[in-house]
Amino acid sequence: QVQLVESGGGLVQAGGSLRLSCAASGRSFSSYAMGWFRQAPGKEREFVAAISRGGASRGYTDSAKGRFTISRDNAKNTVYLQMNSLKPEDTAVYYCAGQSRPRGGWGSEGYEYEYWGQGTQVTVSS
Repeated sequence: QVQLVESGGGLVQAGGSLRLSCAASGRSFSSYAMGWFRQAPGKEREFVAAISRGGASRGYTDSAKGRFTISRDNAKNTVYLQMNSLKPEDTAVYYCAGQSRPRGGWGSEGYEYEYWGQGTQVTVSS
């Protein structure tokens, strides 16, 4: 079992930055690919970014490319999402998720992830 706890959300003006953190407890954090998803009010949950077990492979949704950076520190059992140049449309609850990937890589679909955090609110004002 893996427990995930997000932090770092808040209120920021458009153009600002936030860094989200997701601390994992439990066994074998380094064996899990990690992802960030978000859900805005009235919308479906969507993929934001993901990173492979060792960090060598990363992926982003188109709207996040060039603005967001996902990273991880396996020694600290933590995954991060650095968000720059934030826009009002980035407003959402952000969730981190963990996925067992024995053969590496990462997934972009929510159903592929076994473990989820409780979410952290990000609000970007215009």
